[in-house]
Amino acid sequence: MELRHLRYFIAVAEEKNFSYAAQRLHIAQPPLSQQISALEAEIGVKLFDRKKRPLQLTSAGQVFLAEARLVINQLEQAIFQTQRASRGEIGELIVGTNSSIANSVLPEMLRTFRDRFPHVKLVLRELTAAEQIQELLNRRLDLGFDRLPDSHQPDSHLSYLPIVRESLVIALPATHPLTNLAEIPLAAMADEPFVLPSPEIVPSYTEIINLCQQAGFFPKVVQEATWTITVLSLVAGGMGVALLPSNVQNLQRTGVVYRPIKGANFSREIVVVWRQEDSSVVLQEFLKVIRELTHYPL
Repeated sequence: MELRHLRYFIAVAEEKNFSYAAQRLHIAQPPLSQQISALEAEIGVKLFDRKKRPLQLTSAGQVFLAEARLVINQLEQAIFQTQRASRGEIGELIVGTNSSIANSVLPEMLRTFRDRFPHVKLVLRELTAAEQIQELLNRRLDLGFDRLPDSHQPDSHLSYLPIVRESLVIALPATHPLTNLAEIPLAAMADEPFVLPSPEIVPSYTEIINLCQQAGFFPKVVQEATWTITVLSLVAGGMGVALLPSNVQNLQRTGVVYRPIKGANFSREIVVVWRQEDSSVVLQEFLKVIRELTHYPL
């Protein structure tokens, strides 16, 4: 039995006439009659009462019609869903996030992608940058965000696309006298206690130290913290000042004031990362959104 036999049968059942059904199917009437007879012989029951006019289904034929329609509908749905999947309109994308990207361009990326592909399931996993790389390599993540790796560090199995460059800002207690300045030279922080964020939030400890040393001092680190919100709480409580990525300015924390650094600053490039061999259409559509929003060429 082939699918065309089901389509032939449904047409005859609906038209109640072999000639009309043949015209609808664009085939000759005799071959159609032969195909229906062959179908009846294959399943071992009569589907039509040919003695009645118009042509009538037998009780078995009525059951077979309902089931045949289900089969055809299921096939059409399978084809439709497959075509949607091929266009990236359905499916799933697992995205790794961290506080840095979540505070900057990620919300707009997610909003734009959801508007275009509302039926794609987006799964967000909060992971450190190092964890994201490992999960990508373990195939438990489709896409992540990290700092641009050094030229000797990139993994040959991964692709990297720069999406944003961030500089640092100074976070100060709201009562600090230097908040009166629009920009603050880093040298003005020489005698200040520092709250040092983790390397997941800012560049490495060494890079922060080097930046301060270029300004003529060694930072007095009084406290270290893992998460941005903890750093800001310590700053608000007057524990010290902090150097943080500029995206932190999207977090309005009572008791904290942000000021740009006057003069020499550090900047880092944030990249989106994915497996090089991943040909997922959903992934490619998400990358297309990222390129559009970050103005990188296709």
